[in-house]
Amino acid sequence: MQKSIDFLDWIGEKTGTLVSWIAVFLAVMIGLDVIVRYIFKFTYVWMIEVEIYLFGMLFLLASGYTFKFEKHVRVDVFYTKLSDKGKAWVDLFGGIFLLVPWCYVVIVSSWYYGQFSFMIGESSPQPGGLPGLYVLKFCITLGFIFLLLQGISHMLKSFQTIFNKKA
Repeated sequence: MQKSIDFLDWIGEKTGTLVSWIAVFLAVMIGLDVIVRYIFKFTYVWMIEVEIYLFGMLFLLASGYTFKFEKHVRVDVFYTKLSDKGKAWVDLFGGIFLLVPWCYVVIVSSWYYGQFSFMIGESSPQPGGLPGLYVLKFCITLGFIFLLLQGISHMLKSFQTIFNKKA
């Protein structure tokens, strides 16, 4: 079980490291857009759309990495007062009954959403916009796959905690 956890955590870590470069590209694009807009008094639609695509990719693809370090939004009204085993039970049942089904629904529906977009060659509706809108739509699927993998790792860690094995 520990090998599975280590492998899933490794995937999450490598994904987070790779996706962090999107933030660098996003900062560069925003900087260029600001320079062009305020010095030359115009902007390109494609530049704005690149910023939107990069932000969307960053947000979606880093969801598993964020979950790995428990930096996601959580309402901790009762959770913080629970013992480690109590938290593990909440995490295990939350993963089984909420996270996994939700990830499944989003992965399946977003796959068809992206596939349809790819088949029709969907591009930006804006004149001068970017082609390949399906790339961003497939990032929804990929992001939820990463979230699901990290969620499985988290559930396995909860299982270990519940049964007093190496956590």
